[in-house]
Amino acid sequence: AALAAFCPGADLRLTVLKLPDGRMPAHWEEAKAAVEELRERTEPDLVLAPRTEDAHQDHRGLAKLMTTAFRDHLVLRYEIVKWDGDLGRPTAYQPLSEDVAERKVRLLQEHYPSQRHRPWYDREAFLGLARIRGIECHARYAEAFDVAKLTLNLGG
Repeated sequence: AALAAFCPGADLRLTVLKLPDGRMPAHWEEAKAAVEELRERTEPDLVLAPRTEDAHQDHRGLAKLMTTAFRDHLVLRYEIVKWDGDLGRPTAYQPLSEDVAERKVRLLQEHYPSQRHRPWYDREAFLGLARIRGIECHARYAEAFDVAKLTLNLGG
């Protein structure tokens, strides 16, 4: 339900593995096989993955797997607000209207109740980061990404 709420009308596929939180390195082969299987059955226009510099080992591991498996695709690596304060220096921005920024915050609160108890998981943190990223790209709000690899076809 969360994926459909965030991306209405998009053709999305979700794969959820039963890996214990914080233990991806111990389950590397299982995670790698799942990502490789996903790559074999899909030809996505866009791949979203965590940043490879993310402080959380599961996020870092997934980022590396996705970037490797989808090496010929547009992979945008997103930021995750959390305790670690490991936000990076993004290279790509998507300006957001105030309505879209507010909707994102509302959907995060609505669809991820398991995170609500965390002090950093609140409206101010999400809108604050969106505001900072907006400043960086001359917009009110923005979503920011690192670009793993970008192949352009500018003609000629």
